[in-house]
Amino acid sequence: MSTYSEEVQTKLNNILEKTYDAEKGFKKAAEHAKSTDLKTFFKRKADERYSFGHDLKTEIVRYGQDFEKGGSTAGAMHRSWMDVKAWFSADNDEAMLEEAITGEKAAIDEYKEVLKEVSLPTSTTTLLTQQMNKISTDLNNIKRVEDAL
Repeated sequence: MSTYSEEVQTKLNNILEKTYDAEKGFKKAAEHAKSTDLKTFFKRKADERYSFGHDLKTEIVRYGQDFEKGGSTAGAMHRSWMDVKAWFSADNDEAMLEEAITGEKAAIDEYKEVLKEVSLPTSTTTLLTQQMNKISTDLNNIKRVEDAL
């Protein structure tokens, strides 16, 4: 039977923390976006991350582990940077989309790192793979959003 090591618990909590950060960041981006399509995209991504966080917490608790309850300081700083960038940028929709792309690529890398862990229970591997694939698919299809700007 697969079990959670302390290292796995830490990695899953890191993903959960970054999921909170992404949700808040997408909400913030939706507030600043001028394009209706981009607002809709960012709102959808925020809702998606809310669901991801809920599913991650459920999975972590299923195996008797504790989970983090909020976002990171780095995430709060990044959202503040997005506020500043939106304020000073004449082309803020494109700048925010580029920031989102950068964050999504980092999220995929983090998921891949955790999925290398051989001691993950099957249900955790399945959940993480599904979430990573959703992020990856959206990243691959983001061209349509960029074209709409």
